[in-house]
Parts: sequence; C-alpha cells; structure tokens
Amino acid sequence: MNQHCILVGAPVDSGQTNPGCLMGPTSYRVAGLASTLEALGCTVSDRGDVTLPALEAVSSANPAVHSLPETVAWTQALAKAAQAAAAEGFPIFLGGDHSLSLGTVAGIAAHATQRGRPLFVLWLDAHSDFHTPLTTRSGNLHGTPVAYIAGRGDFEGFPAFPVPVPAKRICLFGIRSIDQAERAALNEHAIVPVDMRELDERGIVAPLREFLDQVRAANGLLHVSLDVDFLDPAIAPAVGTTVPGGATFREAHLVMEMLHETGLVTSLDLVELNPFLDERGRTARLMVDLTASLMGRKVFDRANPIS
Repeated sequence: MNQHCILVGAPVDSGQTNPGCLMGPTSYRVAGLASTLEALGCTVSDRGDVTLPALEAVSSANPAVHSLPETVAWTQALAKAAQAAAAEGFPIFLGGDHSLSLGTVAGIAAHATQRGRPLFVLWLDAHSDFHTPLTTRSGNLHGTPVAYIAGRGDFEGFPAFPVPVPAKRICLFGIRSIDQAERAALNEHAIVPVDMRELDERGIVAPLREFLDQVRAANGLLHVSLDVDFLDPAIAPAVGTTVPGGATFREAHLVMEMLHETGLVTSLDLVELNPFLDERGRTARLMVDLTASLMGRKVFDRANPIS
C-alpha cells in the first residue's frame, strides 16, 4: 500500500539565534519534495505552514533563555497539527529549528497513546539535545527536545508531554557533541547515545539494526527526527550548528534505506535547514534525496535487504 504523506510546514526560528530556519519549509518545497514523493508512488497532501498562535505570558528562571513564549506557542500548535496528521497518514514536518520537535513528538506521542502502541524515537543528530530550559547555558531551546520527550523536569510553561518515552525507546544516533551537564543527565536517565566513536568501531548497520529489532518486537510506532547536522558539513553546509565528522553521503543513505526496508517508520522531522547558509540549494536537495530513500527509492534492488 502506498504511503499518504502529509507535509506540515514548521517555520520555527525561535529555538536558536541564527536567522534563516523559518525559510526551511519553502526550501523543501522548492527542492521538489512533493514531486519526489509522488514519483515513488506516494500520495501527497501539503497542509501548508502551521502558524504561530497568540503568545501567552511565560518566563523562565534562567535568564539565558530567549523566545520562550514563542517556543511554547509553537509547541502547542505543532502538537495539535502532528496528532491530526498522524491520524490520517505519514506526517513529514518541514522545519524549522529542532525546537519544533517539542511539539511534533508530543503530538505523535498522543497519537501513539490513542492507538495503544508504544512510541520509539530515532534522533539523527550531532547533539543529544538533553538540556532543559533551566540547564541550558546558551538559552537556545532547540537543545531541549529529547529531555522533554524523555520526561525530564523543568519545562514550566510547556504543556505536559502526553506519555514520556522511556530511555530504551530513544536512540540518539550519530552523536558527537555532548557537554558535561548533558552527559551526566543522560547517565542519570540511562540513555546511552550511539555516538560517532561507536559507529566508527561497529559500523552503521549493527547498532541501528539492534534498535529497529526492539521497535519491531514491541509493535511500536517509530518517529525519526533528522537534523541537518547529523550529516557532515562538507556535504550539508546549511546549518547553524556544524560539527565536523558527521555521517557521509553513503552512510546517511544507508540509514534511510534500512529504515525503509523495515517498514517501521510512521513519522518524520526534517530540521535545522537554514537556506541562508546553503550553497545553491545543495543541502535542501540532499535532505529531499534522503527522504526519498526513506520512502523507497533505491539505486538497485537487493535480493536480501538489510532488516
């Protein structure tokens, strides 16, 4: 059965301080995401961009935090949009900085609860994003979604996360930038990132297969959050948080092809694309191509696909 892909624009720029991510949804559309998916046999509905609702008065005890009312409002609006889209098809959220996942994953979690199925999260990122509004030193809330998803406290002003996702159902994959406070908090919550050291030693396939086997055994729903900085900046420069040593072109496509072959993925974030930092749209096109691999595009058919 062909996927019904629902595109939801999330022009969120409040979670960091490098202007430009709000242009991400338009860039994915210009790069041909809808036509690419249709060529693979998917039906595509573009819901347009979610709009920022009226802001409420909310503040943080951490003076470094900025744009908190905007981020809370985006979280509320995107949670609603995500839950509605998940009930009708395969949502693809076009971002926007990674703070959008505070809302998208909350909405997907509410949908999973309605379906009576466990939610798993695959976080493809250079960063662990495990700060809270009280622990962040930069004040950039795009560094907090995994903590919110995992049920870590200190999210005053945000809607309560529907059902926090247990550590064993969160896979932080390709991580290569964790500060000491995040590392201690991850240890406390028993979340062990699959960092680039492990991928260098074991390769891409084994650790990803182990996580996917858990999703399959639990009959879970799998949300994938793909950050541009998961990729090496040499092939994906359009991101404000570049970290050397990311996934190569071949490694990234392998991840996406493996995910497709399992048939487990039920929703997707595309985040942190900053077209202002791109080179003639190369990063946007790469992200579209990776989405195509996730949805079934192959260079050639394998007799024995990896699963």
